[in-house]
Amino acid sequence: MAEILVYVDHVDGAVRKPTLELLTLARRIGDPVAVALGNGAADTAAVLAEHGAVKVLTADAPEFTEYLVVPKVDALQAAYEAVSPAAVLVPSSAEGKEIAARLAVRIGSGIITDAVDLEAGDEGPVATQSAFAASFTTKSRVSKGTPVITVKPNSAPVEAAPAAGAVEALAVSFGALATGTKVTARTPRESTGRPELTEAAIVVSGGRGVNGAENFGIIEALADSLGAAVGASRAAVDAGWYPHSNQVGQTGKSVSPQLYIASGISGAIQHRAGMQTSKTIVAINKDAEAPIFDLVDYGVVGDLFDVVPQLTEEVESRKG
Repeated sequence: MAEILVYVDHVDGAVRKPTLELLTLARRIGDPVAVALGNGAADTAAVLAEHGAVKVLTADAPEFTEYLVVPKVDALQAAYEAVSPAAVLVPSSAEGKEIAARLAVRIGSGIITDAVDLEAGDEGPVATQSAFAASFTTKSRVSKGTPVITVKPNSAPVEAAPAAGAVEALAVSFGALATGTKVTARTPRESTGRPELTEAAIVVSGGRGVNGAENFGIIEALADSLGAAVGASRAAVDAGWYPHSNQVGQTGKSVSPQLYIASGISGAIQHRAGMQTSKTIVAINKDAEAPIFDLVDYGVVGDLFDVVPQLTEEVESRKG
């Protein structure tokens, strides 16, 4: 089978869930070859092999941590030239999409971003995307060069499929642009104990209807009972009720969880663009005419201050 390059998103050797999902998708169209870069790259091999990587290309150099993006593009290009893959898969994070775009330009190939599914086709991989606030689902393939495809988190299950996972050192030559943008400082993000928003299987979001920062506690309580991440609409963020890092929407983060619960969110297209690919959507809103109800699988017309605490109580009782 043809080899498929998979860019590995990891933190000091701890592989993040979207990469394991990419390996599941890669196995549908070929043999996954993982590319792990930076500190702890070699430590990723066991997990990657467990999930189907036939080979793991690793490289570590100060450039990967001291400079932004371009050194990683140099390395991924080196891997591309060494392997001649049938496709390159990258997680659809902000950094991942920039890496993918730069690589596509360098190798003269087409790119597809924010895919939610991937299948083999007679003329190359076929990617599924959701567009225009879930009004359309499109299937696309790259017609020029080697397809470079970014895939949204939670688009595929994580499946164990043990493979060889042979580790090979990747030789990388950094170009003149690699040291153009230097990282001068890093500040660790304060942990909330909740899942990362873009990777969470369940997201509970609050909007204008929460009516104040002091009321977001009921959203957080429901999220914690479900082991979920907390999101917020732009209206809630602009009002200063919740941090921008938790904003879901066109100007915030795009999420695709198994379950999305929208509380007090009207459903403006800006918000829908960030959560439209969620597998199951539940809305709680006292306005029966709210646009969000056009999108949902289940809708509750009611005051969130009555409904959400009852839902939290019911979840906790079933857990008990």
